[in-house]
Amino acid sequence: MTLDRISEVARLGERLTGRLLLPGDDGYDDARTIWNGQVDRYPAAIVECADAEDVAAALAFAHAQQWEVSVRGGGHNYAGVAVADGALMINLRRLDGVHVDPERRRAVVGGGATWAAVDAAAQVHGLAVTGGVVSHTGVGGLTLGGGIGWLTRMVGLTCDNVVAFDLVTADGRRLHVTADSHPDLFWALRGGGGNFGVVTAFEFALHPVGPLVDLAMLFWPLEAAPAVLRTADQLVRDLPDEVGAALTGLSAPPLPFVPEEHHLAPGLAVLLVSFGGDQLLTAPVERLRQVAPPAFEMLTPIPYTDVQKLQDEHQTWGNYAYEKGLYLDELSEEAIAAFVDQVARRQWPTSSLLLFPLGGAYARVGDGDTAFGGSRAARYMVTIDASCPSPEVLEHERAWVRGCWEALLPYAPGVGSYVNFMAEYEENRVRAAFGQEKYERLARIKAEYDADNVFHLNANVKPAR
Repeated sequence: MTLDRISEVARLGERLTGRLLLPGDDGYDDARTIWNGQVDRYPAAIVECADAEDVAAALAFAHAQQWEVSVRGGGHNYAGVAVADGALMINLRRLDGVHVDPERRRAVVGGGATWAAVDAAAQVHGLAVTGGVVSHTGVGGLTLGGGIGWLTRMVGLTCDNVVAFDLVTADGRRLHVTADSHPDLFWALRGGGGNFGVVTAFEFALHPVGPLVDLAMLFWPLEAAPAVLRTADQLVRDLPDEVGAALTGLSAPPLPFVPEEHHLAPGLAVLLVSFGGDQLLTAPVERLRQVAPPAFEMLTPIPYTDVQKLQDEHQTWGNYAYEKGLYLDELSEEAIAAFVDQVARRQWPTSSLLLFPLGGAYARVGDGDTAFGGSRAARYMVTIDASCPSPEVLEHERAWVRGCWEALLPYAPGVGSYVNFMAEYEENRVRAAFGQEKYERLARIKAEYDADNVFHLNANVKPAR
């Protein structure tokens, strides 16, 4: 870094309420580290923002000095776009406040908060909003890309429940974005990713949930999986909206409730979470048992906050991770055969193939009502996830994820994918994820708020020319 640049960086630091971190400073390595262990990059400077004014100051500096900009919220993105070599990182982790208004059923959440903080604060009042399936996921990235979770069938995607955004644009404007104040931008922020600015706060509509909900978890060895999947496919069509579900190909965890002979054995787990009482689980559980006796099962009341942590052990901070995703309109015999075959091909037990049944509130939102790229008519969202402890294991598991995606792609409607399930942002796949009509509308909005494409480290929509 030249002396002139050092001087300019120092002046930036003097204008901040938060703090400026440079390579070698205490806290720099912690601030640049994100969840995915394979991402090891070194920003030229990190601004730990204390407020929206710090964000605007950082953007003005980056523009004047022609520095690339990255934005870190929760740091849980697979691609690691929160951190870039030689860039200016806008780090939002100090903006992690959660303020709940139980009478209005609203929560105002800082752009650097995680879902664990939102769940904890809202559950004090028996409230919640769709918030992913891993508790240390960041609120910002999940929401801006769409946001699927256990509550999707009951209340919709996370982005469907946003009431307002506080946004800092590329030119430093601070906007309060609602359906009335900036309707095009409000549409774009609900699913269009981080293309339009830095969101310093979200306001969510909350819903009565918990604090105790009911969980059914049943596991079958892989040879029983085809028959169980056929029945589960029919069963999830009839589930009430108050039941969330997941069909997961994985290895049985070595936990106390799992018989030792099944520890790490590959198989199929069906998880059902009822937000309307345990009676909603009686019929579907019995129907699944009749197909084949489960190797083990667990039916129990459980705090909603613990449901939100069910995947945490598989998504350990610092693991080496890779992911791809797609949608399925039908779970055909051929798709079931491909599913079972691919589950057997994994090498590491915490890698998994997971089907989220959709429908319910998710399907009652119009395809054009938000920028979210997935079809509201799709029946399953699929995530193929590798999570392992070393680069050597990841090399095999990454190849497995790609091979699994290729094997399931013939049964998917087009090549569209959920942007939050992308570890690589190939331009053609980003376009396909949104579809041509939405992409072109997003590009026009991008041109209005970020014509220079300052925010391009994401599922990037290029500004219309």
